[in-house]
Amino acid sequence: MNGTFAGWLQVLVLVVALALSFRPLGDYMARILTTTRHLRTERLIYKVGGVHGDADQKWSVYLRSVLAFALVSVLFLYAFLRLQNHLLLSLGMKAVTPDQSFNTAASFVTNTNWQSYSGESTMGHLVQMAGLAVQNFVSAAMGIAVVAALIRGFTRRKTDQVGNFWVDLTRIVVRLLLPASLVFAIILVAAGVIQNFHGVDGIVTIAGGRQSITGGPVASQEAIKEIGTNGGGFYNANSAHPFENPNAFTNLIEIYLLLVISFSLPRTFGKMVGDHRQGYAIVAVMALIWAASVAIVTANELHSVSSAAGHAADGMMEGKEARFGIWASALFAVSTTLTSCGAVNSFHDSYTPGGGGMTIFNMMLGEIAPGGTGSGLYGILILAIVAVFVAGLMVGRTPEYLGKKLRGREMKYASLYILTTPVVVLVGAGLAMALPGERAGMLNSGPHGFSEVLYAFASAANNNGSAFAGLSVNTVWYNTGLGLAMIIGRFLPMVFVLALAGSLAQQQPVPVTAGTLPTHRPQFVGLLTGVILIVVGLTYFPALALGPLAEGLEGLR
Repeated sequence: MNGTFAGWLQVLVLVVALALSFRPLGDYMARILTTTRHLRTERLIYKVGGVHGDADQKWSVYLRSVLAFALVSVLFLYAFLRLQNHLLLSLGMKAVTPDQSFNTAASFVTNTNWQSYSGESTMGHLVQMAGLAVQNFVSAAMGIAVVAALIRGFTRRKTDQVGNFWVDLTRIVVRLLLPASLVFAIILVAAGVIQNFHGVDGIVTIAGGRQSITGGPVASQEAIKEIGTNGGGFYNANSAHPFENPNAFTNLIEIYLLLVISFSLPRTFGKMVGDHRQGYAIVAVMALIWAASVAIVTANELHSVSSAAGHAADGMMEGKEARFGIWASALFAVSTTLTSCGAVNSFHDSYTPGGGGMTIFNMMLGEIAPGGTGSGLYGILILAIVAVFVAGLMVGRTPEYLGKKLRGREMKYASLYILTTPVVVLVGAGLAMALPGERAGMLNSGPHGFSEVLYAFASAANNNGSAFAGLSVNTVWYNTGLGLAMIIGRFLPMVFVLALAGSLAQQQPVPVTAGTLPTHRPQFVGLLTGVILIVVGLTYFPALALGPLAEGLEGLR
């Protein structure tokens, strides 16, 4: 089959699969978040946890619940990693060092899944299953719970309550993530992904050499790794490893899984606010940005004018798996950097300046097209509020979104949300470049070396977790610095989102008038897309100019 035809075909199949999932999955998630009925399993969990299933929480109590759960999770996972050598199924692995334990605990609890270690040579099976995989479920559920609280802020009136975090968390895990992961783990096993409890086996290769291969419960972790936009791989090579991603079919399944919930959540949003057109407008913006990014990265990798090594007749194949090729690698790279999923099936460090720079830009957008589970939707809703505010300034009236006035308080929360991540990224990258010892960790000099550092902090602060490679990050400074970037980048924005939810919920909705901005029409889709690109461009352009843009211009000389 012609490579170009196969590439277009897999994009078409993916788009059709996502479109077919949009309505049923979005409606199902809306029922999960709005029903008053509790399953027997859920009632048991509430009883054990001392939770009143029918009680609502103020936004401040909801926030404290989120932060308390995150703190306990970090401490538990940190202890798990430090005590690994005393646990069952440790496979003889040593205890993880203190700085790496902190980095890994922060990474998996924040849905970042950044890995400064090789999974098959560092983590035993019990830590992988009961430590890392558990956080894959609950960290993903946390993001959906927070966006559910924000949506309730739009739908409720004259109240200070936005839901119950413990109920939301439980329902999302029990009714959505667990059953979906079970089904797709079975599909992945049938397609060739391994699932066993083997330790390290020595084999003799065809050439007569010896090789050590680590088995493990891979398929079960692979499913939730993608569905929850987590991204932490069982193996160091992540989804480029044949045990995690053996063929073109599993590759397409994994891309579908890491996109499907986030692309379906706008339908949930539209159903919960009682206007499906609002959800269609949001998903249209997401789809436009995603499609444009796929086109840009694919074109750069196929037709680059770069003089870098690895430029074959059919494109840049350095760092890419031969069984996937350019099209599938670019599609995976775009999808994983536009969500908070750190899974990779190729090394982004080997991409062209245009392709690699676009993966950095994708994360700098705030991962809102479609973004992480929950975090993508609340991120784009914050930007929608900014877009409505800008439109309101143009006509000289108080802006309104979904019947709620956007006053000074709401805009302060939105502004602080938007500023948080860029501050973390730029300050972190600046410190790394200012410290000689940390600059020494760059394996490349010049603009490409700076791009590696910029990518690392953009990945950490935006809770993506993928790595550009080419940077030695398993040091005390990087483990600590990137761990703090993950925590601040995850939870400080949640503070502003939940404060905004509480402020909106306290308002009495205002009626729609002739002066109300229609937020469901193509004009708003264009306005929101422009606001997203301008806000990011103005914030990050100087840093991008020093990295991928400079490298691209250098390659043209």
